Amino acid sequence: FKKSLKGQEIFDLYQTYGFPLELIKEIAEEKKIELDEKGFFEAQEKHQKVSRAGREKKFGGLGKEADYNMTKLHTATHLLHAGLRRILGNHVQQMGSDITSERLRFDFSHPVKITAEEIRQVEDLVNQKIKEDLKVVKEEMAYHEALKSGALAFFKEKYPEEVSVYSVGSFSREVCAGPHVKKSSEIGKLKIIKEESSSAGVRRIKAIIQ
Repeated sequence: FKKSLKGQEIFDLYQTYGFPLELIKEIAEEKKIELDEKGFFEAQEKHQKVSRAGREKKFGGLGKEADYNMTKLHTATHLLHAGLRRILGNHVQQMGSDITSERLRFDFSHPVKITAEEIRQVEDLVNQKIKEDLKVVKEEMAYHEALKSGALAFFKEKYPEEVSVYSVGSFSREVCAGPHVKKSSEIGKLKIIKEESSSAGVRRIKAIIQ
């Protein structure tokens, strides 16, 4: 283990792999790793400014269309996750995600490269669910009740006592802070444009909506 982590390195763990800051701090304390917490917040602010500037440059003003595209892609990510678990197996778990107004990036646990046929099967399944115009339902409940109800969740010890659970029909159910579309048909059509290795035992998919 490294003896210290710079602000940008901490932010990369947070942004790319989905590690909550509190979990990083706990691990650092246990492993006696010094954290540049101030640098983390500076890197986070810089990222937000760049993202905001990019949206405004592309869409103008407040970037409302960009925000709606991100909302659609957020729901598409839930469907992609569920589709991967159906096609590849329940060992698939989210390891990180990044969503912009133009594409989604999803990292997940899987030991080998996904075949072209498996990609086609995932795409077809997700797009079938999009066409079914499934209702997206938000529920507020205690975290332990969410798990008992079958909702997927990660970094379990770090969620608050009360959480939001988003269901897309009976196909997808996850603990999530949102935002999401009202019905799956709003998404359009999912197209996987790239599948690659992210790290050992972790694959990365990039996808767009059309």
